[in-house]
Amino acid sequence: MFEKVLIANRGEIALRVVAACRDLGVKTVAVYSTADRDSLHVSYADEAVCIGAAPSSQSYLSVPAIISASEIANVDAIHPGYGFLAEDAHFAEICGDCGIQFIGPSPEAIRLMGDKAQARRAAQDAGIPVLPGSQEPLQSPSEARGYAEEIGLPVILKASMGGGGRGMRIVRSAEDLEGAFQQARAEAEAAFGAGEVYLEKFVERPRHIEFQVLGDSYGKAVSLGERECSIQRRHQKLLEEAPANGFGADRRAEMAAILSKALSAIGYSNAGTVEFLMDEDGELYFIELNARIQVEHPVTEAVTGVDLVKSQLLLAAGEPLDSVVPQPVEVRGHAIECRVNAEDPETFMPSAGKINDFSAPGGIGVRVDTAAYSGSTVQPYYDSLVAKITAHGASRPEAIQRMKRALSMCRLDGIKTSISLHRRILETAAFAEGRYDTRFIEELGI
Repeated sequence: MFEKVLIANRGEIALRVVAACRDLGVKTVAVYSTADRDSLHVSYADEAVCIGAAPSSQSYLSVPAIISASEIANVDAIHPGYGFLAEDAHFAEICGDCGIQFIGPSPEAIRLMGDKAQARRAAQDAGIPVLPGSQEPLQSPSEARGYAEEIGLPVILKASMGGGGRGMRIVRSAEDLEGAFQQARAEAEAAFGAGEVYLEKFVERPRHIEFQVLGDSYGKAVSLGERECSIQRRHQKLLEEAPANGFGADRRAEMAAILSKALSAIGYSNAGTVEFLMDEDGELYFIELNARIQVEHPVTEAVTGVDLVKSQLLLAAGEPLDSVVPQPVEVRGHAIECRVNAEDPETFMPSAGKINDFSAPGGIGVRVDTAAYSGSTVQPYYDSLVAKITAHGASRPEAIQRMKRALSMCRLDGIKTSISLHRRILETAAFAEGRYDTRFIEELGI
């Protein structure tokens, strides 16, 4: 096992890595921007190094600054968390060149999965079902029109290097195709520095189902079950559940076998999430593989009892999968996670500022992941996530009731948050009955 790990991130995920390292007796090094000098991850880690100014481009995204901090602190490994450099293949390569273990997939796997068109092709070759569409990035509107005519409208244009809903355009009429193509390319270029887009059949009322996977360095991979992530706004997840509604044990085992075989074939290691769309007939179609730990990993931890971040550390240190994850993986009960964001619940505008008072909920079946505290400041430079509240129960109704209790007992004064939105979601009959898809928020009138 490693002696010292640098955490190339901030906020709740940095604290989560600190906790996993402490469980393993591993020392930690926090990095921080000047704006985060008073953050909890700085005080909770064994050591801390300032790496630059508040803008992430000058701190958390600065590879030279992070590598310099790693060398100063003499660390064995770097955990990237999620976001920032977590899926940067070049950063992972530099870590290796400097003799530092990158706690995540190999640079080759990150690069493959970072290109959505290549990832789609690799998934298809490995036997994972994909939506009909273009095999390579599109070169022109006329090529896009040809695919659209072949598979039928509506279709969706997606940035090859994209994520978070950027560089995406839904096309329902042939007349709109050229304009949508140019808009998607321009947005992709602005957001990711690469304007390539590809085209897929658009599923009108999909559910978003994803599978947590782990792989070791010896060619073995396993699925830890699925999560339902259909409640979204503008392709940004708001609430997640595990297991997915109506997803039985037989289907789970079937997908586990498919994913284990496919990931072993491409030599995937460490943590990842394979994301799918499910159509109204229950068919699953591959979207992408996120080569990192996900924000919503606590719901999987709750229903499986597997510490995913600790597993990442063990797998990166060379432990075989069989010694890290008990087989077979069993799903027990139901878990729900609500992302509490610092934003206006009506307009979704960010709400940075000082938290005057924060009292986290507790009680049986409730977990809170946060770096917030009374007197702390939500910075305007970074993601608006303030806390993740996870409720676990023996059944879905019990998990819902525990989440309602937790949200009602959470106090966060001084900034606006999404708590009232989550409470509204949980009170709807559609949510209580598990009758929802990715249009849920839109149809709720939000």
